[in-house]
Amino acid sequence: MISAFKHCFIGLCLGMVFVGALISTGPAEANILANHLAVAEFDSIPNTTFQEIRDQFQFFYGHTSHGSQIMTGIGMLANEDATQFAAPSFHEPGGDLGHNGSLAWEGQTRAWLGDHPETNCVMWSWCGGCSDNTVEGINIYLNAMNQLELDFPDVVFIYMTGHLDGGGTDGTLYQNNNQIREYCASNGKILFDFADIESWDPAGVYYPNESDGCGWCADWCTENECPGCGSCTHSHCFNCYLKGKAFWWMMARVSGWDTARSAVNTLDQVKTIYR
Repeated sequence: MISAFKHCFIGLCLGMVFVGALISTGPAEANILANHLAVAEFDSIPNTTFQEIRDQFQFFYGHTSHGSQIMTGIGMLANEDATQFAAPSFHEPGGDLGHNGSLAWEGQTRAWLGDHPETNCVMWSWCGGCSDNTVEGINIYLNAMNQLELDFPDVVFIYMTGHLDGGGTDGTLYQNNNQIREYCASNGKILFDFADIESWDPAGVYYPNESDGCGWCADWCTENECPGCGSCTHSHCFNCYLKGKAFWWMMARVSGWDTARSAVNTLDQVKTIYR
């Protein structure tokens, strides 16, 4: 099922003008965008799909502190049900996507895939490097990811936005995240929208000026029952928990599961927000 979803359409288009020459991967084919709306779909995932994901995928996930939030969330779900939500197989190298065109992560990826052909899904997260980046630096990231996809056509590559930094809609991070979103939408990529998950509470209230600390998470959990964890680096445990759910939803879609409500992530739903 992997090849069928290798170049998927992400239902997101933004009102900003995308600057820079990027390699096109052809027409968009599917709609896989892991954002806050995907979190709400978690309970719809069939029970058998979790084991199918564990059987099908070997992950290479490069991250530092912020990226560890996804792993913490996966662990929180596994603590709820060690059989149903047991974590897939991950290799977690040190490092992240860096700053302003750094390609150290790209070299690590090539070396690992060359030596470990069983690896069939690659993710890299940002730490602070999306907040201080430039249009050119983001282009370098996007082009490098795309070239990896071309060079390793049997591997699924997951794109990500950077974590919130409190800069709001006028901040550099917001513009850089939009650049990533628009590229993914235009070129049929799979996007884990890290920032979007942090921007919305489960009631659908939007917090564009929030930071990675997720202040609304603490408020939400004073009024609602939330699972705890030992530590969610830089943030609140509930933030990690939501990202764990979004990860499983994303991989369920990549593995072939579809949902009758998949249209929640379509272009018309989100294009008015990120502009």
